[in-house]
Amino acid sequence: MLPISSALKHALEDMEYTVPTAVQEEVIPLVRDGRDVVGQAQTGTGKTAAFGIPLVEAITPDVREPQALVLVPTRELAVQVRDELSRLGQFCGVHVVALYGGQAISLQLEALHRGADIVVATPGRLMDHMKRGSVKIGHVHSVVLDEADQMLDIGFAPDIDRILRRTPLSRQTLLFSATIPGSINRLARQYLNDPAWIRIGGEAEPVEQVKQHYYEVAELDRPNALDELLRQPGIIIRALVFLRTKVGVDMLVTDLQDRGHDAQALHGDMPQFHRDRVMSRFRSGGLRVLVATNVAARGLDIPGVSHVINYDMPGNLEEYVHRIGRTARMGRPGTAITFVSEWDFPILDVILDHLGSDLERGNLAFSHI
Repeated sequence: MLPISSALKHALEDMEYTVPTAVQEEVIPLVRDGRDVVGQAQTGTGKTAAFGIPLVEAITPDVREPQALVLVPTRELAVQVRDELSRLGQFCGVHVVALYGGQAISLQLEALHRGADIVVATPGRLMDHMKRGSVKIGHVHSVVLDEADQMLDIGFAPDIDRILRRTPLSRQTLLFSATIPGSINRLARQYLNDPAWIRIGGEAEPVEQVKQHYYEVAELDRPNALDELLRQPGIIIRALVFLRTKVGVDMLVTDLQDRGHDAQALHGDMPQFHRDRVMSRFRSGGLRVLVATNVAARGLDIPGVSHVINYDMPGNLEEYVHRIGRTARMGRPGTAITFVSEWDFPILDVILDHLGSDLERGNLAFSHI
């Protein structure tokens, strides 16, 4: 058991965290010792608390500028990390502010004026605030790059470089990524000081609690296949359905709603207030089916997702692992279902080569390829 302050202990009890996860046991002592860390972990392993607990512990009261900065790729992840860090710091007097595009900047200016010990931000919106002078990061002692591979995929590398150059050289830097491609290695070598490398689980490994199935379904039959799955009584409690494109998401949601299913969309072209409302409904269990693009759902921790459905085949093994990691969070069971259409067999072979018998073929009632 890791030693923690009484205030943090109270917060963890309130959050119903009882036993530290493997990534927390590995990372927290290193961060407390002042080490830079590169952490690679399966999704749903308690990563946010792994860096959040020592961040909250290190905050000095009554400092008027941010002391810690967490960079994330998406708006939804900014809100999620902000909320978890706020809960961790709720009895320590720690103030956490999220800065992201799509929300009125005036609301963020008001939150910053009230005080921000920890800033959680998407790189683009943080750059906007830095140009305005509304956020000063010259006294930041800790920087976290969360979901770093996704930030680079989106194209945030130049912004990350500009941001880190404005922080003290003496800062502690923590980098977390589900995969460690060459670009992440280069980022770590450039910005981290003799980091400890932590890997929980193998390279691109799904969490063990996910049951994985695939169905061979002709592309034109996919709407009927999804309808059939959703109509099976008592099986799919809450589903996260992945598509590649925003247009595809909107078209599928319309089709599902026409068939009488409780479904909503989540993608980057939606107004932020609408995205927030949809996420709130889905998190609370008031929405059964959330249809989303990869980027919109990247890194989200949504309790109670019983099924992830790959309506469109993922483009590579890493993307497959990221998607199915949205279920079976923090030790809960979950199921991942993948539709394999006419053009998908090459990537299916790659995934099968890696996963072997963990990915099982299933059958649906109507025509297949």
